[in-house]
Amino acid sequence: MAREENKESVGPAARMAAAVAKRLRMKKGLTQEQLGAQMGFTGAAISAMERLLHPVSDDMLVQLERVLGGGTGIFEEMRELVRLEKLPEQFRGYAPIEQKAVALWLYANHVVHGLFQTEAYARALIAGGHPEPSPERVEELVVARMARKALFDRKQVCEIELILDESVLRRPIGSEEIMREQLEYLAGCARRRNVNLQVLALDAGLGGEYAGDRGMMNLVETPAHDHVAFLEIQGESLLITDRRKVSTYTQRYAKIRAQALDPRNSLGLTEELAGVRR
Repeated sequence: MAREENKESVGPAARMAAAVAKRLRMKKGLTQEQLGAQMGFTGAAISAMERLLHPVSDDMLVQLERVLGGGTGIFEEMRELVRLEKLPEQFRGYAPIEQKAVALWLYANHVVHGLFQTEAYARALIAGGHPEPSPERVEELVVARMARKALFDRKQVCEIELILDESVLRRPIGSEEIMREQLEYLAGCARRRNVNLQVLALDAGLGGEYAGDRGMMNLVETPAHDHVAFLEIQGESLLITDRRKVSTYTQRYAKIRAQALDPRNSLGLTEELAGVRR
């Protein structure tokens, strides 16, 4: 429900989108009800957007571009900025870096990495968090997380390597059906030519070494071929550019990779847990 207090949480990009939409609507001589009818929304929804009582949604920006954009692409350009605003604050600095990456080396040991989550898995995970988010916030975060997948089909291919702790594959999130769909999706991703999936087995530490004990990490090669590291824990994040520190994380990642199952056996385990028959 649109509320006055929502105004405080609306970011600059969403405010700009609302102001431009209102100006173009009035320039065309349309009422809120008329614009809403053309876009597939109610007049009340248009009013709430313009008054900042409800942040502009991604679907609304798509329709605003169609009805008011006039081929300028102005609302399409705003979509990325508005999405960025809706991400958790600790993730906003990293999100654009991820989308422009030449290569990603990822390790996740609690849940499936956000870039590889299905919509149902992400929704169950986000909705079950603490403090409990509102249904509207859940949907915002799910949409933003799914938008990250554009990286997979980018024209300039990004090489992606993902190592998941086996416990991630065995920890059901949401329901058995949601988890099975998630595992099937992971297996499908592993078959992409630009994706390498490996699993760090539960018994990896039996040899006396366990390189994955310090938690998740994202390593990124930028278009300028610089390397950065990104860490997240308990809602806090750290973006690391210091070359010595990044080098340490890179070496640790190499240890995790060496202790993980090879890609063929990793895919086989993922399919087995998903119930896929070869």
